Amino acid sequence: RQTCLKAVVSTQSTGDRFPIYVHSKMMISDDEYIIVGSANINQRSMSGRRDTEMAVGCYQPNFLYQDGQLPAGDVAAFRKSLWVEHMGELQEEFDNPGSLECMRKVKEIAQRNWEKFTADDWDAEDGLQGHLLTYPINVAQDGTVTVVEGYNLFPDYTSGEARVLGKKSMYLLEKITT
Repeated sequence: RQTCLKAVVSTQSTGDRFPIYVHSKMMISDDEYIIVGSANINQRSMSGRRDTEMAVGCYQPNFLYQDGQLPAGDVAAFRKSLWVEHMGELQEEFDNPGSLECMRKVKEIAQRNWEKFTADDWDAEDGLQGHLLTYPINVAQDGTVTVVEGYNLFPDYTSGEARVLGKKSMYLLEKITT
């Protein structure tokens, strides 16, 4: 499948930058509970009459949020290992994922990666710090979505096939499809 995808992508792109879209079906809640499964949140997956879905949930009652301290069990360790995979390193700020400091560090890494990824002298051999990039959109207070100036298309795509905001729908509200 990877070879097929690479062939399709390479016929559309003029360079060696290939966006990867993450489709995750996992949730970690407060470093206490993790659920990993196959279900989408839609009628087809949730009705119980169409697709066959499965999931596993893990909970560690000996590692709970108490007295202002986040849990330090295997669920927390797994979350941190995922963050290392996607951010390239473990930062102290990642210990408290709900903190403003953590959010700022994640945004800093993602923005730095985006700047490297979109640079005119991009070299895939240099790589990025992890896998996380900012998505080139702005979201206003009222929910209006616009592209970051200069990025109507993803890098290396010259045709209209790789528009950042996608395609307008005749049936769905604009705020849902962009």
